[in-house]
Amino acid sequence: MNKTELEFLTKKCSYIRSLILEEIHSIGTGHIGGSFSAVEALVVLYHKVMNIDPKDPKKQGRDRFILSKGHAGPALYAVLADKGFFPLNELQTLNKSNTNLPSHCDMNRTPGIDMTTGSLGQGISCAVGMAYASKLQKDGAYIYCMVGDGECQEGQVWEAALSASQFKLDNFICFVDYNRVQLDGSLEEIINMSPMEDKWKSFGWNVFSIDGHSLEEIHEAIIEAQKLHDKPSAIILNTVKGKGISFIESMGFKNHSMNITDEVKERALKELI
Repeated sequence: MNKTELEFLTKKCSYIRSLILEEIHSIGTGHIGGSFSAVEALVVLYHKVMNIDPKDPKKQGRDRFILSKGHAGPALYAVLADKGFFPLNELQTLNKSNTNLPSHCDMNRTPGIDMTTGSLGQGISCAVGMAYASKLQKDGAYIYCMVGDGECQEGQVWEAALSASQFKLDNFICFVDYNRVQLDGSLEEIINMSPMEDKWKSFGWNVFSIDGHSLEEIHEAIIEAQKLHDKPSAIILNTVKGKGISFIESMGFKNHSMNITDEVKERALKELI
């Protein structure tokens, strides 16, 4: 990644966070914390890595991204709108009546959404099936997925992980948003997932543990994962819930879902400009 690309993607991350703020402000409350912690990975995927075409969102052989941690839907919607999958002004319809942008992503409503998700563990299970199908079709696609660290407390996640290893799905890359906080507390207090890296390794995966807010490290990990064969790859994103806005970061688990008033929005936007 050269300097020009890094500067472009860095500015893009700030812009995406501003879109998320505006989006959630339009409905008054929403999942800021986990949306903000996922931004850098989404920006690298959609602006640097993935083989996709907003003008042909269902094209054969495209790469696919499945958001298993459904609460980050606002972040994915912001990235898709920015890429041109649908008009930016539709972001103002988030969670509203007859919207195409429901609380959890719906492939039957939103252009660019490759799988309906929401129930924890469902997304990665579907992603494994997609990666297996891509192998059978030999279409050359990569399947990307993002799970939450709290989501990794679900047994279904590990059933999917075992299957991906068993079928040697080296076209499957799963990101773990490891911000160490879930809806009502820290992972350590609820069900400690540490050491996260060892768990994925023990299930037969290649594992990379990186700074989940470093655009360069994210890109390098993806490139390195694509070079490896016969195993799926897990990229552990060490992140901060609410990343990008200092007073939201400091709230800890209370930023999982929060009210975005006019005052909060304006204060937050000042940090992004």
